Amino acid sequence: MIFGNVLLAASGGILALLVRGLTFSITAGVGFITPFGVSVLNGVVLVSEINRLREIGHPTAEALIQASRERLRPILMASLVALFGFVPMALSHGAGAEVQRPLATIVIGGLITSTPFTLYVLPIIYGWFVPDNGASASQFQPPTES
Repeated sequence: MIFGNVLLAASGGILALLVRGLTFSITAGVGFITPFGVSVLNGVVLVSEINRLREIGHPTAEALIQASRERLRPILMASLVALFGFVPMALSHGAGAEVQRPLATIVIGGLITSTPFTLYVLPIIYGWFVPDNGASASQFQPPTES
């Protein structure tokens, strides 16, 4: 589920390059490292909070909603700091700008697509794959032989 964020970050980066009319280069490829890392980090933050809430007894549906609310700020802060940090590089026209622009464009495009996916779609997908019968995650242990 978390690695779905990486696919969206990649597609967002490529789409951003196409929209800006920039070509793919080595520095553009290096630019994929940042949105991949941030998107995985955001996914881990959200899923670990969902799992924590389920372990203390919250039903899955309630844990999804509560975790999304509680982790909204950390996820947005991690994404927006990186995104806004690369805006000057994406808009630069000085010496070396032809190298910086594709890298910054990929980071911005990747984070624009992966952040909403983390906040809205990841909890939905989590709900599809995890049973919800009102039991906590710790109650789904395999039976032990006596």
